[in-house]
Amino acid sequence: MTTITIPTLSTQRLILRGFTAADLDALAPIYADPQVSRYIGDGTPADRAATWRALAGMLGHWQLRGYGMWALIEQATGRLIGRAGLYNPEGWPGLEAGWLLARDRWGCGFATEAGHAILAYAFTQLSADHVISLIHPANTASIRVAQRLGERLEREMVLKGQRALVYGINRQRWQQGQQGQQEQQEQQEQTRSI
Repeated sequence: MTTITIPTLSTQRLILRGFTAADLDALAPIYADPQVSRYIGDGTPADRAATWRALAGMLGHWQLRGYGMWALIEQATGRLIGRAGLYNPEGWPGLEAGWLLARDRWGCGFATEAGHAILAYAFTQLSADHVISLIHPANTASIRVAQRLGERLEREMVLKGQRALVYGINRQRWQQGQQGQQEQQEQQEQTRSI
Protein backbone atom coordinates (compact mmCIF):
# COMPACT_ATOMS: atom_id res chain seq x y z
CA MET A 1 0.00 0.00 0.00
CA THR A 2 1.24 3.46 -0.88
CA THR A 3 1.38 5.93 1.98
CA ILE A 4 0.02 9.39 1.28
CA THR A 5 2.05 12.47 2.10
CA ILE A 6 -0.10 14.94 4.00
CA PRO A 7 0.51 18.48 2.76
CA THR A 8 1.36 21.24 5.21
CA LEU A 9 -0.56 24.51 4.96
CA SER A 10 0.34 27.83 6.55
CA THR A 11 -1.79 30.81 7.44
CA GLN A 12 -0.86 34.05 9.15
CA ARG A 13 -0.90 32.45 12.61
CA LEU A 14 -1.27 28.70 12.05
CA ILE A 15 0.48 25.70 10.59
CA LEU A 16 -1.83 22.90 9.46
CA ARG A 17 0.16 19.67 9.33
CA GLY A 18 -0.42 15.96 9.45
CA PHE A 19 -0.87 14.34 12.83
CA THR A 20 1.83 12.11 14.33
CA ALA A 21 1.70 9.64 17.21
CA ALA A 22 3.55 12.23 19.33
CA ASP A 23 0.49 14.52 19.12
CA LEU A 24 -1.55 12.26 21.40
CA ASP A 25 -0.24 13.95 24.56
CA ALA A 26 -1.46 17.37 23.41
CA LEU A 27 -4.67 16.16 21.75
CA ALA A 28 -5.98 13.96 24.60
CA PRO A 29 -6.70 16.83 27.05
CA ILE A 30 -8.52 18.75 24.30
CA TYR A 31 -10.75 15.77 23.49
CA ALA A 32 -11.31 15.10 27.22
CA ASP A 33 -12.63 18.63 27.86
CA PRO A 34 -16.44 18.41 28.27
CA GLN A 35 -16.89 21.95 26.93
CA VAL A 36 -14.92 21.14 23.77
CA SER A 37 -16.68 17.82 23.15
CA ARG A 38 -20.25 18.83 23.98
CA TYR A 39 -21.21 19.49 20.33
CA ILE A 40 -19.08 16.75 18.73
CA GLY A 41 -20.81 13.43 18.04
CA ASP A 42 -22.89 12.45 21.05
CA GLY A 43 -21.16 15.05 23.23
CA THR A 44 -19.22 12.57 25.35
CA PRO A 45 -15.65 13.59 26.25
CA ALA A 46 -13.04 11.15 24.97
CA ASP A 47 -10.53 9.38 27.18
CA ARG A 48 -6.93 8.89 26.04
CA ALA A 49 -7.67 5.56 24.31
CA ALA A 50 -10.64 7.03 22.41
CA THR A 51 -8.48 10.00 21.40
CA TRP A 52 -5.85 7.58 20.07
CA ARG A 53 -8.53 5.86 17.98
CA ALA A 54 -9.72 9.26 16.70
CA LEU A 55 -6.13 10.14 15.79
CA ALA A 56 -5.74 6.84 13.94
CA GLY A 57 -9.06 7.47 12.19
CA MET A 58 -7.96 10.92 11.05
CA LEU A 59 -4.74 9.49 9.60
CA GLY A 60 -6.67 6.64 7.99
CA HIS A 61 -9.06 9.12 6.39
CA TRP A 62 -6.09 10.75 4.63
CA GLN A 63 -4.96 7.34 3.40
CA LEU A 64 -8.40 6.31 2.11
CA ARG A 65 -9.70 9.62 0.77
CA GLY A 66 -6.55 11.61 0.01
CA TYR A 67 -7.62 14.42 2.35
CA GLY A 68 -8.58 14.77 5.99
CA MET A 69 -7.96 16.60 9.25
CA TRP A 70 -4.81 18.54 10.03
CA ALA A 71 -3.21 19.22 13.39
CA LEU A 72 -3.53 22.94 14.13
CA ILE A 73 -0.27 24.37 15.39
CA GLU A 74 -0.15 27.92 16.70
CA GLN A 75 2.92 29.48 15.07
CA ALA A 76 3.67 31.86 17.94
CA THR A 77 3.93 29.05 20.51
CA GLY A 78 4.46 25.86 18.51
CA ARG A 79 1.58 24.37 20.50
CA LEU A 80 -1.02 21.98 19.07
CA ILE A 81 -4.32 23.79 19.68
CA GLY A 82 -6.80 21.52 17.89
CA ARG A 83 -7.68 20.02 14.56
CA ALA A 84 -9.34 21.21 11.38
CA GLY A 85 -9.81 19.84 7.93
CA LEU A 86 -11.99 17.86 5.58
CA TYR A 87 -14.10 14.84 6.49
CA ASN A 88 -16.22 12.56 4.35
CA PRO A 89 -16.47 9.00 5.69
CA GLU A 90 -18.73 6.40 4.13
CA GLY A 91 -22.40 7.42 4.44
CA TRP A 92 -21.65 11.09 5.21
CA PRO A 93 -23.91 13.71 3.59
CA GLY A 94 -21.03 15.43 1.79
CA LEU A 95 -17.50 16.79 1.98
CA GLU A 96 -17.36 18.49 5.37
CA ALA A 97 -15.06 21.26 6.60
CA GLY A 98 -14.73 20.90 10.35
CA TRP A 99 -12.77 22.37 13.24
CA LEU A 100 -12.19 21.75 16.94
CA LEU A 101 -10.07 23.95 19.18
CA ALA A 102 -8.72 23.86 22.72
CA ARG A 103 -11.01 25.94 24.92
CA ASP A 104 -8.30 28.49 25.79
CA ARG A 105 -8.06 29.29 22.07
CA TRP A 106 -11.76 29.95 21.52
CA GLY A 107 -12.64 33.45 20.37
CA CYS A 108 -9.21 34.14 18.85
CA GLY A 109 -10.26 33.68 15.20
CA PHE A 110 -8.25 30.49 14.71
CA ALA A 111 -11.22 28.41 13.52
CA THR A 112 -12.08 31.00 10.86
CA GLU A 113 -8.44 31.31 9.81
CA ALA A 114 -8.11 27.53 9.47
CA GLY A 115 -11.50 27.35 7.75
CA HIS A 116 -10.39 29.75 5.02
CA ALA A 117 -7.32 27.59 4.34
CA ILE A 118 -9.42 24.41 4.32
CA LEU A 119 -11.95 25.80 1.86
CA ALA A 120 -9.16 27.06 -0.40
CA TYR A 121 -7.63 23.58 -0.35
CA ALA A 122 -10.97 21.89 -1.06
CA PHE A 123 -11.83 24.14 -3.99
CA THR A 124 -8.38 24.60 -5.54
CA GLN A 125 -6.56 21.33 -4.80
CA LEU A 126 -9.44 18.84 -4.69
CA SER A 127 -11.66 20.63 -7.24
CA ALA A 128 -14.63 20.22 -4.89
CA ASP A 129 -17.93 21.61 -6.12
CA HIS A 130 -19.55 21.97 -2.69
CA VAL A 131 -18.41 21.86 0.96
CA ILE A 132 -20.62 21.56 4.02
CA SER A 133 -20.22 22.01 7.76
CA LEU A 134 -22.44 19.97 10.08
CA ILE A 135 -23.11 22.00 13.22
CA HIS A 136 -25.11 21.27 16.35
CA PRO A 137 -27.98 23.82 16.50
CA ALA A 138 -26.82 25.14 19.90
CA ASN A 139 -23.22 25.68 18.76
CA THR A 140 -23.55 29.38 17.99
CA ALA A 141 -19.77 29.93 17.85
CA SER A 142 -19.36 27.38 15.02
CA ILE A 143 -22.40 28.80 13.25
CA ARG A 144 -20.68 32.21 13.27
CA VAL A 145 -17.48 30.64 11.91
CA ALA A 146 -19.40 28.98 9.07
CA GLN A 147 -21.09 32.28 8.24
CA ARG A 148 -17.74 34.15 8.24
CA LEU A 149 -16.49 31.52 5.79
CA GLY A 150 -19.38 32.37 3.47
CA GLU A 151 -21.39 29.25 4.24
CA ARG A 152 -25.17 29.48 4.36
CA LEU A 153 -27.74 27.37 6.15
CA GLU A 154 -28.96 24.80 3.64
CA ARG A 155 -31.06 22.43 5.74
CA GLU A 156 -31.42 20.59 9.02
CA MET A 157 -30.94 16.86 9.37
CA VAL A 158 -30.49 14.04 11.86
CA LEU A 159 -27.15 12.25 11.66
CA LYS A 160 -26.38 9.33 13.93
CA GLY A 161 -29.31 10.30 16.15
CA GLN A 162 -28.15 13.92 16.56
CA ARG A 163 -29.72 17.05 15.07
CA ALA A 164 -27.38 18.98 12.81
CA LEU A 165 -27.60 22.17 10.81
CA VAL A 166 -26.04 21.81 7.39
CA TYR A 167 -24.19 24.94 6.35
CA GLY A 168 -22.60 24.92 2.92
CA ILE A 169 -20.86 26.80 0.19
CA ASN A 170 -20.37 26.00 -3.48
CA ARG A 171 -17.32 26.75 -5.59
CA GLN A 172 -18.87 29.75 -7.36
CA ARG A 173 -19.88 31.50 -4.14
CA TRP A 174 -16.44 30.77 -2.64
CA GLN A 175 -14.72 32.27 -5.71
CA GLN A 176 -16.93 35.36 -5.49
CA GLY A 177 -15.98 35.72 -1.83
CA GLN A 178 -12.29 35.42 -2.71
CA GLN A 179 -12.64 38.19 -5.32
CA GLY A 180 -14.44 40.39 -2.79
CA GLN A 181 -11.69 39.86 -0.21
CA GLN A 182 -9.01 40.71 -2.75
CA GLU A 183 -10.80 43.92 -3.74
CA GLN A 184 -11.21 44.88 -0.08
CA GLN A 185 -7.47 44.32 0.57
CA GLU A 186 -6.57 46.45 -2.46
CA GLN A 187 -8.81 49.26 -1.21
CA GLN A 188 -7.22 49.09 2.24
CA GLU A 189 -3.73 49.27 0.72
CA GLN A 190 -4.74 52.29 -1.37
CA THR A 191 -6.15 54.02 1.72
CA ARG A 192 -2.91 53.40 3.63
CA SER A 193 -0.79 54.85 0.83
CA ILE A 194 -2.76 58.13 0.77
